[in-house]
Amino acid sequence: MPLPKNRIVPKDKMYFRPEFEHCLHCGAKLKRSHTAWKKNISTLHGVIQVWSMAYACSNVSCEFPNTFYKSAEADLLAMKHTSYGFDVLALVGQLRFKQHMTIAEITEELSDRGVATSERNSQRLYERYLTLLRSSVTDHVKEELKQVVNSHGGIMISMDGVQPEKGNETLYVVREVFSGTILVAKSVKSSGAEELKELIQPVIDLGFPVIGIVTDGQQSIRMAMESLLPDVPYQYCQYHYLKDIAKPIVDLDRKLKTGIKKSLRGIREIERKLDKSTSEESEVVKDYLAAVRSVLLEDGNPPLDLPGIRIYETAEVIQASLQTCLDKKGALATPERFQNIQQTE
Repeated sequence: MPLPKNRIVPKDKMYFRPEFEHCLHCGAKLKRSHTAWKKNISTLHGVIQVWSMAYACSNVSCEFPNTFYKSAEADLLAMKHTSYGFDVLALVGQLRFKQHMTIAEITEELSDRGVATSERNSQRLYERYLTLLRSSVTDHVKEELKQVVNSHGGIMISMDGVQPEKGNETLYVVREVFSGTILVAKSVKSSGAEELKELIQPVIDLGFPVIGIVTDGQQSIRMAMESLLPDVPYQYCQYHYLKDIAKPIVDLDRKLKTGIKKSLRGIREIERKLDKSTSEESEVVKDYLAAVRSVLLEDGNPPLDLPGIRIYETAEVIQASLQTCLDKKGALATPERFQNIQQTE
């Protein structure tokens, strides 16, 4: 991929200059003035040293002689006052909210990808990601909501809270249900109704009719919604509802999973005995051991995908296959089979 014309890359350094060459006020040619900023930026593809050069108008009679021009592309590489690229921040957000990793796990994942960091620094990166999330609500969101109103007669909002680590602030996110658009995202120290009302009010101030509310049933959220939108129909989130009513089944399934996994332990000792064996039978046994080990790592997504049931069904398949294999081996070793072989010879 060719580099943009405004970028010069001498060795491991990257120099940026403004995307245009002439003054926007008088049209005179710009000339280099000074270095606006320089820093090392850690990205998912390695560390780069970036220099952003400031340019000024060469016309001494220009009406705006103290106007300095910088590269917009350089400013898109990283947030101010940080040395990590936006790709790293986006990854941190994905690891936290999509894969539900803890700060310690995020730190380990970044380190494995070659991004030097610490747990404290990873926490800061996570906070910067939240800052980006909060600032993502722009004018184009209003256009999306207008389309939702045209299609459904109004917007439906949901609200949920996520606490990344015990003792940390809780991130509350308000979404529009039909489009999935994030309307508000903010970390708060208290989850009281009054604090949550401050997050909901800006959504109401957008001026779009709210035709429904969906939440997880948290009391403070319900109180805040009822206070601000008393006449709007309220619905308990179906996923949370199903999760709550299925809790007894999930608890029993967890016991089933624990019992099955306990009965399958001890395969390491069998693997040690087969380490030096190269017979055909040992290779078959190794394949079955690998299948059993994969069962030990099996996990589902309750309440719709119960891990205990999944492990039980998989273990039954392995057991049936193993029994079939043993039956075939026994049939080959019968006296009739041995006599037939002798007669053939």
